[in-house]
Amino acid sequence: MDALVISSVGKTEFRAIEPPSLNRGEVLLDVRFVGLCGSDLNTYRGANPLAALPRIPGHEIGGVIAATGAEVPAEFVRGKAGIVIPYTTCGRCSACRAGRQNACKHNQTLGVQREGGMAAQLAVPYENFILNETLPAAQLALVEPLSVGFHAVARGRVDATDTVLVLGAGMIGIGAVLAAQARGARVLVAEVSEAKRATLAALGVEAMINPLSEDLATRVEALTDGHGADVVVEAVGLPETFRGAIDLACFGGRVVYVGYAKSKVSYETALFNLKELDILGSRNALRADFEAVITCLTAQPHLGDLLISRVFPWSEADQALPYWEAHRQETFKVMIEMQESQNG
Repeated sequence: MDALVISSVGKTEFRAIEPPSLNRGEVLLDVRFVGLCGSDLNTYRGANPLAALPRIPGHEIGGVIAATGAEVPAEFVRGKAGIVIPYTTCGRCSACRAGRQNACKHNQTLGVQREGGMAAQLAVPYENFILNETLPAAQLALVEPLSVGFHAVARGRVDATDTVLVLGAGMIGIGAVLAAQARGARVLVAEVSEAKRATLAALGVEAMINPLSEDLATRVEALTDGHGADVVVEAVGLPETFRGAIDLACFGGRVVYVGYAKSKVSYETALFNLKELDILGSRNALRADFEAVITCLTAQPHLGDLLISRVFPWSEADQALPYWEAHRQETFKVMIEMQESQNG
């Protein structure tokens, strides 16, 4: 069967690979939709230190069970659709023992540290496949990226009394927006792309602030009666936004870092203490976050139309990453629709 491979920096191509073997405790999936993530784009750019080339990308995966291995529970039957949890857990490290498997010390994410889902079929442990018969096929691949933002909001202990400032309106930032709204919070977004303004308004964001044309600190101060945001979710991953999150949080506030800075970040640390900030990291997502996203998407079926910017057929999958690279400002989610004709 064919797979899409990032073969070298700035190059994708189709390659023939062996079909996956099916081991005990696994389900074999016919992959239906795969979303492209910022980590895939960074791998394509040569800017992902966690991914070696060549690499099959893709960890945002919706599929249908084609076969099951031994010792798989009876409810996992052929033809059932669902969502892949693309992380591994060792069960032994301190994070796993604490019930925080999303931060497993030895995690290997599909499409990053190991080969991803951009192929006709994929075998995964049944525990890593959430059965779902309610969401449209394309929206199954929306769950994982949104769940990362949901996890960040859970880390920030957001509630209905909070004003939440989300830095960056990529899919992780959008997940944080939806999660904060689901908890009843007031949501502000800082985003440099004016092309995203209308969609953010349709999502119910109170204010989108463009730091390139407005003074972000001044606007946030005005919108929060001079206090600053109760919770700042950093979903950009730049040194300036890492530092800015500290400045924009209120006294006694919380800062959640879900972005991944690619270079060292220097701080003046006085505000850590003066504001007595809770500064939190956030990584991946727990199954509970996936379930919360499923509930959100089920209740708001229009979200798929708002967030899926373009779907490429499998025959054009090699064009998807170059397209996203050229259209980042107006793009939320690019997906690949897989086709049965791959199984040749």
